[in-house]
Amino acid sequence: MVGPETADDAGVYRIGEECALVETVDIITPLVDDPFTFGRIAAANALSDVYAMGGRPLTAMNLAFFPACELDIGILRDILAGGEAMLSDAGVCLVGGHTVEDDELKYGLAVTGIVHPQKIVRNSTARPGDLLVMTKPLGVGIIATAVKADMAPADVAAEAVRWMTALNAKACGIMLECEARACTDVTGFGLIGHALEMARGAGVTIRLERDRIPVMAGVAALIRDGLVPAGCYRNRDHFTEYLTNCSSNDDELLPFFDPQTSGGLLIALSPQGANRFFKLAKDKNCFASAIGEVVDRRERYIEFY
Repeated sequence: MVGPETADDAGVYRIGEECALVETVDIITPLVDDPFTFGRIAAANALSDVYAMGGRPLTAMNLAFFPACELDIGILRDILAGGEAMLSDAGVCLVGGHTVEDDELKYGLAVTGIVHPQKIVRNSTARPGDLLVMTKPLGVGIIATAVKADMAPADVAAEAVRWMTALNAKACGIMLECEARACTDVTGFGLIGHALEMARGAGVTIRLERDRIPVMAGVAALIRDGLVPAGCYRNRDHFTEYLTNCSSNDDELLPFFDPQTSGGLLIALSPQGANRFFKLAKDKNCFASAIGEVVDRRERYIEFY
């Protein structure tokens, strides 16, 4: 039902009239020093793709790449324990996995979930008039770069970890209640890259209100200190041509290109659905920020205002 055609977050394969499989895989390198926390982040990141499709994750398999000659095996045990702890929080069953000896430490999971065939939420079905909602602030890529350089304030690093280990399950449940029109999770291509996929897939333009896009505290100071990941600059170089009202050397826009790990959901909802989303999000203590709207296709796919 869903393949790679629109760069959606997961594949979907129907197995019955009322059930379809949601399948995804994601692998990352460490963003923090603590192995257990890294495992939790990697698991939350992999599960996010299923939530972005409106699905419920059921099973997962570990994928670990480990330099056994360089690192103590206890580090791998802690990483896997962190991943399993996050899966337990999500009600997901770990059913196996595979480990490869590699020069670089990497960890992720292959995740299988389920969704009703009529309730799949895709990244390519936004409509003009929809409002856009984000469910996590931006900036974890920049903060992770500062952590690696030992230049991240402790409170800033802790806040980034809190967001990266927050599951998107609650936001997924709310968007389903509100009949979301489209959704994607904001990960490696940054907000702009994933918004572009959403706009291109639906043949629309997305207008973003730059002053309302949430960014984590401390990120602006880290940018001024030059603590910006290379992926952020690559995203900016690649995606700027699809934007209007955007200067390629405007550092204030860098958080919008920042590659996220376990980022929030970017959701398109009807105005009525958005109003209900904000009410439910407040009642359920779920972060939500209105950041723009969907309009008819214009010269560029993304506009700032």
